[in-house]
Amino acid sequence: MRDSPVIRHDLPEDAWCKSSYSTDTGPNCIEMQSTEDHLVAIGDSKDRPRGALTLSPAAWATFVHSIRNSRREDVFQPVL
Repeated sequence: MRDSPVIRHDLPEDAWCKSSYSTDTGPNCIEMQSTEDHLVAIGDSKDRPRGALTLSPAAWATFVHSIRNSRREDVFQPVL
């Protein structure tokens, strides 16, 4: 398996899915899409030139799980 870039700038504009927590006018505009090489890309719709962070599906699942199940004082723990 080849190493994948962490930040991607080559993703199709029409493949982004906006978070249900984001609004068109608010400051929270997180989007995601699946890439052709089976990664999850996360980007800011209001600053697309910065690129998108790419994660493996397992890393994305760990991140989402940690956010959903953490409090501010908690440290993110990997899903085993």
